[in-house]
Amino acid sequence: MPRIYYDQDADVSRLHGRTIAVLGYGIQGSAQAQNLRDSGLKVVVGLHDGARRRAQAETDGFKVASVAEAVRQADYVQVLIPDERQGDTYATEIAPNLRAGQVLAFSHGFAIHFHQIVPPADIDVLMIAPKAPGNTVRNLYQDGQGVPALIAIHQDASGHARDLGLAYARAIGCTRAGVFETSFKEETETDLFGEQNVLCGGVADLVKAGFDILVEAGYAPEMAYFECCHELKLIVDLIYAGGLEGMYQGVSNTAEYGGMTAGPRVVDEHVRANMRENLRRVQSGEFAKEWVLENRANWPVMTALRSSEQAHPITAVGRELRGMMSWLKKK
Repeated sequence: MPRIYYDQDADVSRLHGRTIAVLGYGIQGSAQAQNLRDSGLKVVVGLHDGARRRAQAETDGFKVASVAEAVRQADYVQVLIPDERQGDTYATEIAPNLRAGQVLAFSHGFAIHFHQIVPPADIDVLMIAPKAPGNTVRNLYQDGQGVPALIAIHQDASGHARDLGLAYARAIGCTRAGVFETSFKEETETDLFGEQNVLCGGVADLVKAGFDILVEAGYAPEMAYFECCHELKLIVDLIYAGGLEGMYQGVSNTAEYGGMTAGPRVVDEHVRANMRENLRRVQSGEFAKEWVLENRANWPVMTALRSSEQAHPITAVGRELRGMMSWLKKK
């Protein structure tokens, strides 16, 4: 069991009198920046010229500077721009403006672990990674709660990197729920594996396969969508609240028995072998290299995959059915 840190282990005052630069103002960046400010810390938002979120950051009351200027002003730099842009941004705008004694921090370890960023030895390098999307980070903070997070120390030049990271974690509300100690390697590799094989890849392809098989067998596409996609939220909510055991307790006996007997035939040893190969590609850096090259080539494979996804029949069927669901429109 990794060590877990809570409010009593973190002292926000360690960041008092320091300027925190939040680079990026997407869902996670805006949430962290607002929580930091509401915890009494000084925040500057760093954005590229022409960034579409600049107006929103200014409306939210933040001073907005270029990435380079924000780094120059800051004592603590939190990098919250997309993975694929971090390496180039570091080389052109962050690295030339770093100075000894600063903190360079991330919420995902990709760029550090796969050497897209190689920081100088005289700064602290750490990670605070909330385990929830930004809107949840913000909403729970405002409710007096928090989301769990991970902390990892890549480089401790000051001897106080962990204390500074925990101060940051407390300022965004994460020590209320617990901050788990890990490493950049562990966070990055498990995160990529989970995204690819379960959360974004495995689940999406399982949904499409189930839809296709029912439609091929002559069932109405609407019925296939409801059974293989729409009702997934019910199952995920049960798992989120009570784990797999809670899910099985929350469904019918028929569903429980059918799931336990049919599931292993779907996710058989062949599927597990493919997942192990995907993990190998992550661990070896093969996937990271592929993704970096894809970005440098301006996303040719991604563009084709997105077009293919949009052309799948489940997309049109789902859009039509969701259009009938008034409660989704309210959200």
